Amino acid sequence: MRTVGVEEELLLVDPDTGDPKALASAVLARAAQDDPGQDVFEKELFGQMLEFATHPQSDMAALGDEIVRCRKEAARHAGEIGCGVAALASSPLPVSPSLSVNERYQWLAQRYGIPTWEQLVCGCHVHVSVESDEEGVAVLDRIRPWLPVLRATSANSPFWQGRSTGYASYRSRVWNRWPSAGPTELFGSPEEYHRRVAAMVATGVILDEGMVYFDARLSARYPTVEIRVADVCLGAETAVLFATLVRALVETAAREWRAGRPVSDPGVSMLRLADWQAARHGLEEDLLDPVTLRPRPAPQVLRSLLEYTGDALTSSGDAERAERAVEELLRTGNGAREQRGLFERTGSLRDVVTECVRRTQA
Repeated sequence: MRTVGVEEELLLVDPDTGDPKALASAVLARAAQDDPGQDVFEKELFGQMLEFATHPQSDMAALGDEIVRCRKEAARHAGEIGCGVAALASSPLPVSPSLSVNERYQWLAQRYGIPTWEQLVCGCHVHVSVESDEEGVAVLDRIRPWLPVLRATSANSPFWQGRSTGYASYRSRVWNRWPSAGPTELFGSPEEYHRRVAAMVATGVILDEGMVYFDARLSARYPTVEIRVADVCLGAETAVLFATLVRALVETAAREWRAGRPVSDPGVSMLRLADWQAARHGLEEDLLDPVTLRPRPAPQVLRSLLEYTGDALTSSGDAERAERAVEELLRTGNGAREQRGLFERTGSLRDVVTECVRRTQA
């Protein structure tokens, strides 16, 4: 069974006011003091962000337990210095980002200017194991039309710098300002994948292979494909559902490749439209159907993902749990809907943040 690992970025905030706090270094120092050998938590681009990574897991319940444990540990370390953590993909409140002390991050700020300073956004990256680069590239080529559906599922950034954006996932619009971000063309082979990555680095526009910010890519560090479209999810249960769907999608694509089935190629221009639609509306209105690329109600499209990956979900023992989780998500909504609901009830973005701190740490 394929293993899955999750990386989540969390927002560090004042637990009373909701204002982002640039205290990542202090939180990491506290974590290192408690566990000198810890390799779970890392700093990110800005001091208001904290990242953690789970270990590879084959059982999704165990993965969920680890996500919850990591969130609670992050909250404990932050709480010891008077800070809170929130699984928010963007800050609802105005913030002036504080760049982390790091030569790489300094290079980004000098190279890209204002877009770098706008990247105080928190994502969720899911790694799924593959047997080889050949299998990995075959998977990347086949999952492309479904990535916007995954983005809509995770959408959790409707507010930005004190304003409602009109988007369910505004983080994705900010992230796509990087020159290498977004959907990709077909690669066809690992040789072509690596040739294209090398050509991108050779332009000098990006620093290195780590800056190849495709929506899905081969990991440069692990034998995995890395799916990078998700906002950090407000609820840990949504993160587990997301990872479950990603693994099933990877397994389904690998089976199609082994069976010699042809690759669908809607083209990058159509994938960009589907991705925009997903970021704009999340699960609230139509998505572009991955097969027909025509509008279709989001709940129907999400259920069609369950159907498409059904054999893989059954093989891994995840089918019933995934079906229940999808129906619960459609009933209660993703993070974007929950944040908007909180704002409608309270009229205060500060209350939105402080309630999301409670949800994250619960």
